[in-house]
Amino acid sequence: MTKLTVALLLSAAAFAAQAGGNVDAGKALTEKYACATCHGKDYNSPIDPSYPKLAGQHRDYLEHALVAYKRADGANGRNNAIMTGQVKPLSNQDIRDIAAYLHSLPGTLTTRR
Repeated sequence: MTKLTVALLLSAAAFAAQAGGNVDAGKALTEKYACATCHGKDYNSPIDPSYPKLAGQHRDYLEHALVAYKRADGANGRNNAIMTGQVKPLSNQDIRDIAAYLHSLPGTLTTRR
C-alpha cells in the first residue's frame, strides 16, 4: 500500500468513529451536565421511577430522544423543562458522543415474552 492509501484509510476510520460517537467524550459530557443526578450513578437506577434507565439503551434511540428534547415543543419534540434545558447547549456531535457512552454501559433493560 502506498502512504496515500494508508492515510486515506486512517482518515476514513477516524471519520467513521467520530460519526458514531466518541465514548470518552460522551462520558465527560455526562459528568459535565450531571446526568447521573437524575438517572443514577450507574444510569440504571434513576431517582424517580418515571425517569428512564439509560445504560445499555440503543444508541439511535438515545440520539433521537435527545434531539427531540432539544426541539422541545417543536415538530416531533418532547416537552420536559429539565431535559430541554440540559440539551439546549449540546451540539449534534455532543449528542452522538453521549449516546455512544450510554449505549456502551451495561444495562438492566430486559425484554419479556
